[in-house]
Amino acid sequence: MPSAQIDRFVHDRLPPPDLWPELRYDLPELQQIPAQLNVVQALFDRAVASGHADRPFLRSDERTLSYAQARAEVNRIANVLAQMGLQPGNRVLLRGGNSVAMALAWLAVVQSGLIAVATMPLLRATELKAIIDKSKPSAALCDVKLQDELKAALSQSPDTASLPLRLFNTGDAAVVLGGSLEVLARHASDQAAPCPTSADDIALLAFTSGTTGSPKAAVHTHRDVLAACETWPRHVLRATPDDIVMGSPPLAFTFGLGGLLVFPMWAGASVYFPGIPYTPEAMVKLIGQVGATICYTAPTFYRQMAAFAKQHGIGRLRISVSAGEGLPDATRQLWKEASGLEMLDGIGATEMFHIFISSPPESVKRGAIGQVVPGYLAKIVNEQGDELPRGQVGRLAVKGATGCKYLDDARQGAYVQGGWNFPGDAFSQDEDGYFVYQARTDDMIITAGYNVAGPEVEAALLQHPAVAECGVVGRPDDERGMVILAYVVLKQGQTGDDAQIKVLQDHVKHTLAPYKYPREVRFVTALPRTETGKLQRFALRKMAIDTNA
Repeated sequence: MPSAQIDRFVHDRLPPPDLWPELRYDLPELQQIPAQLNVVQALFDRAVASGHADRPFLRSDERTLSYAQARAEVNRIANVLAQMGLQPGNRVLLRGGNSVAMALAWLAVVQSGLIAVATMPLLRATELKAIIDKSKPSAALCDVKLQDELKAALSQSPDTASLPLRLFNTGDAAVVLGGSLEVLARHASDQAAPCPTSADDIALLAFTSGTTGSPKAAVHTHRDVLAACETWPRHVLRATPDDIVMGSPPLAFTFGLGGLLVFPMWAGASVYFPGIPYTPEAMVKLIGQVGATICYTAPTFYRQMAAFAKQHGIGRLRISVSAGEGLPDATRQLWKEASGLEMLDGIGATEMFHIFISSPPESVKRGAIGQVVPGYLAKIVNEQGDELPRGQVGRLAVKGATGCKYLDDARQGAYVQGGWNFPGDAFSQDEDGYFVYQARTDDMIITAGYNVAGPEVEAALLQHPAVAECGVVGRPDDERGMVILAYVVLKQGQTGDDAQIKVLQDHVKHTLAPYKYPREVRFVTALPRTETGKLQRFALRKMAIDTNA
């Protein structure tokens, strides 16, 4: 189908075709995706055809919108975007936390044939400017509480100082602001024709969350988003229209966008967005209060939630999804003991949109993330790209229904090689086809000739009752090449002294091969993490070098 996107900015900056991933549509449901596809229209049409028009879709403490009501609100916002003079293919920067208003804005942007560029709420002006410079948005939609940093970023260039900006979630300030998205939408029609996009037109630019330094913009089409719905959600998650979904990953992160908006929509389920930021205890309490049945968050959060799950119970919760970083078995067992639930673990990537290795709770194998998700292929290879025997550690290579296409980025050739995607993870695969996570490939520590995975040492340390959190990296060393360095956050009441260091070192020696113990332990009050909860090991490596200088 011909493209409906008049603005060719993103299309013209895709990688050269020889660096594209090989996309495979082996499943019947993937082969049925039409050539003309507007993914938001398709998801709303699916809900209506399944009889869900009047069922709840978007929930908050203030309001609940049915699928039909949400569609009407999306149409109103789409008409506001048209009144702003935006054309299909224009980028629209979205800035907001998880809320009904943010969800409606994202859906309206994509339904209009525009390209959504969602940004993390905690980003500062400098970081926002880098995203703005790369994506060249034609307009911005921003939560009123987050406008200051965005305005500071926009003011840094004459090209963006006058960029059209509409605020949302304005509440009582709506009358004063006048031009807020809600006020403008209130006076717009609730009927709007979705843009007749090609399935290969661009739906979003997803900026990576920054665990490896400079963020990259992953390009995803309307086909990619719907294809993602037909893989992990259909075959592993298996949500139902009766499910109520909640969780902590931001909608600006594809883990959150899929889990807390697109996938529930595909299933006819509903999503709850809280009015307050989540804390571990607040999340556990709200699970019971709102009757949530599916929860998404990162391993660190589940570890902190476990004690409160014991105290308050988990209500109707039936599925707890963990992704975003490696799930230590100690955390899996702690959560299982507290909640009675087997964690649904998975690994995905912003570049791949969502999860591609995972197993449903009934098929979990301890120590493994899971098996390859239907719709994908995965293998473990050496540096030359040759597949390794089962049990050997190597680079993970993936191909399937989605794949990596960076916007105007020389790093495309490192991620996609020979049609395969290389997410940058070291794995092994056992004889039953289960994939066992080792580390990010750049987190492998080579010390005195031994290869040691930082997360493996972290998992051992987390089993010790004195340890609340930890991060393990290699510090350059003239004698050993690298020494294993552990940054440890102790639980309240524990003392960080030489005696404690020896206790933790001995614990690792008795848990793992002795050469894997941390020769250095540094006690800290907190670890550097991204807004999505991922440990920033690159920041720890920098700390290790700076401290040692």
